[in-house]
Amino acid sequence: MRSANRGLMRVAFLNAILGVFLHGPAWAAQPADKDIVEGELGQRLHEHMSKRAADGFSGVLFVAKHGNVVIAKGYGFANRETQVPFTSATVFDIGSITKQFTGAAIARLEMQGKLSADDKLPKFFGNVPADKSEITLFRLLTHSAGLQGDFGGDYETAPREWLVRKALESKLVFPPGTEHRYANSGFSMLAAVVEQVSGQPYESFLREQLWLPAGMQHTGYRLPNWSADVVAHGYRDGKDWGTPLDKHWATDGPYWNLRGNGGVLSTVWDMYRWHQALAGDKVLSANIKEKMYTRRVKEGRYSKSWYSYGWSLRDTPRGTRVIEHNGGNGIFFADFVRYVDDDIVIIAASNRSEDAESDYMRGIAKVVFP
Repeated sequence: MRSANRGLMRVAFLNAILGVFLHGPAWAAQPADKDIVEGELGQRLHEHMSKRAADGFSGVLFVAKHGNVVIAKGYGFANRETQVPFTSATVFDIGSITKQFTGAAIARLEMQGKLSADDKLPKFFGNVPADKSEITLFRLLTHSAGLQGDFGGDYETAPREWLVRKALESKLVFPPGTEHRYANSGFSMLAAVVEQVSGQPYESFLREQLWLPAGMQHTGYRLPNWSADVVAHGYRDGKDWGTPLDKHWATDGPYWNLRGNGGVLSTVWDMYRWHQALAGDKVLSANIKEKMYTRRVKEGRYSKSWYSYGWSLRDTPRGTRVIEHNGGNGIFFADFVRYVDDDIVIIAASNRSEDAESDYMRGIAKVVFP
């Protein structure tokens, strides 16, 4: 516990210095993080979203095409009570899009030679039962380990050791490697591996090794230290749910039913910076990204998509590749869709339950691809 605290203090100190001298206060929006509507496509998207906003939508849309941002714009309110508008600099819960960050953390450690996706659980945890002794990190990364999906609610007290013990003691849903079944618990186990191998808290490692090198100052659980008015409130059936930071979290982030599989906060601009980082080799090498983007395990027997390292991979009807993930908790909803062959990225989010239950991304895609 002491080493984890020292790691947090060291990272906080370094981030404070970097924030002041390079980017200003850690919570402040960077100059580029402003609402933009550019060109004919941007205007059509704005008109489409304005109609949605008139029907009650609140959230944000970001679209870039061939490296040019055509729209980065918020709609409705991030906080209805105080009339704070939702903008492209608003911080929101990205939900299960968190999983691809955990996958990237494992890839980073793999790139550094500190682990392999073929490593088995006994390498990282003691007293692994026989039925789980052959589970590899690859199986966790592809939802094919056979673990139960969850062991409790997102905001229940669940320390790391408790989560690991529950996963190891639980009954498998199927023999490892025989099926695909989405399991939040598997990515929490991967987050525990990140901590075990790196010797750092999960968020600290991702911030040092992934987010700051990508220029992402506004992504994390606690370390960005946002001011309260930049974090979006969620709304369920018109009632204020509050922000994720208002919920029952540990001092360094959510408890382990959520950590590593969800709950990271970010902005559309930061997510776009991550997309740009993945387009280069500064954070992850070309070799490791090829491994990440290889179609590994089908998401169901008759599915036309595959899962790998926290990403869902599929083809469009035009035969072009899509690398994507979405996330939500029934209140917040976010989507991160990368049309890699078309060089188009769409990032969208909403902070109200009605939008989480709708298919508004389909309408956005129809505007982008008429």
